[in-house]
Amino acid sequence: MNRQSIFFTIVVSFIISIFLVIISFIVLLTNNYQEHEKQIFDKYFSLSKMINRAEFNFNEKFIKNLEEMNYKVYIKNSEIEDVKDNTNLIVFYERVHPKHGDIFRILKDDENFYVYSKVKDGEFLIKDENSPSNDGQIYIILVFSILLVTIVILYLMTLRKLVPLRILQDKVKNLGDENFDFEFNQTSSKDEVSQLSMEFKKSALKLKNLKEARNVFIRNIMHELKTPITKGKFLTQLEQNEQNNEKLKSVFDRLESLINEFATIEELISSADNIEKRNYFLDDIIDNAKDILMLEDDSVVCEYENRKLNVNFKLFSIALKNLIDNGIKYSIDRKVIVKNEDENIIVENYAEELKEPFSQYLEPFYANQGKKDSFGLGLYIVNNILKANGYILKYEYKNGLNRFICVKG
Repeated sequence: MNRQSIFFTIVVSFIISIFLVIISFIVLLTNNYQEHEKQIFDKYFSLSKMINRAEFNFNEKFIKNLEEMNYKVYIKNSEIEDVKDNTNLIVFYERVHPKHGDIFRILKDDENFYVYSKVKDGEFLIKDENSPSNDGQIYIILVFSILLVTIVILYLMTLRKLVPLRILQDKVKNLGDENFDFEFNQTSSKDEVSQLSMEFKKSALKLKNLKEARNVFIRNIMHELKTPITKGKFLTQLEQNEQNNEKLKSVFDRLESLINEFATIEELISSADNIEKRNYFLDDIIDNAKDILMLEDDSVVCEYENRKLNVNFKLFSIALKNLIDNGIKYSIDRKVIVKNEDENIIVENYAEELKEPFSQYLEPFYANQGKKDSFGLGLYIVNNILKANGYILKYEYKNGLNRFICVKG
């Protein structure tokens, strides 16, 4: 693992935190145990001194005083032996006098403490029925268990939050190779790393669109320039007169408008969210589309109501131009019909039904079988322009008609 990475720093910090927690736990537990021991020693040494002052005289009055203090006295040897035979009884503390051999012990079972003393004159055993418990130890263990679990959970949550950062690192490496086809898992998280990942995804998508825009731009040049170039070649072979010169000039005007159109298409695909829209009459948009195609009026049958549309004039004209162009090119009678239903625009032609699912024709550079230039770019461009203007392109085949419907979203 790279020692300079964030992940390495987090792992090291986690290990250090766990180590410090464990050390603190051991220190506090040890101190608590020592305090508990001291409490026990102080209590039972005081009891031992009290018995010594009474010179081991366990009369009824003395025993009663001990019972009032929650002590139970065992004097008979049989009773003492019964208690000592308890297998759970352990020696908590023991002291043996080096000269006299007197024994003083603090014993403990699961619940209670006992004080045992043996001297030359006899022995006794006292049970503490109010034995001190070490509740502090339980609290320390509980608190540190909660703290340890919390640290582990926070560590795992932090690593989970940083996983998109590691994925992002791998994806950034692919950008240099123009590999934009990757996905991040959609997330609703609002943390900085997740937001950074989503912004990177958006940037990569924009770069992908820019790349597609360049490809579309080049392919569209090849596709669209054929008609004016062919007409220009034909005009150069005719007699040079004013009429033919005007036609040749119109060809060059057409070439210039196409170049402007290509630039507009590239701008559209690169930033489709920023186009300017205003209200325009449908008639003006259709006329502009026909002018771009240099068509005669009888090629387009207008059966629409001339109403206003809130669109980008130039781009929407290009979209309808492509629909009209494709409609004429593949129609049986070399005509198209333009209709409208409220704000929906319909372009129809008498032709064969599309062979493949309509969604395939919306892909860039998709070519119809047997026809070299069919729907290679036209519908792809139309679809993008309509989306930018708030429309959706749909298709249906009805009564021998191919119907391309621009549906207002």
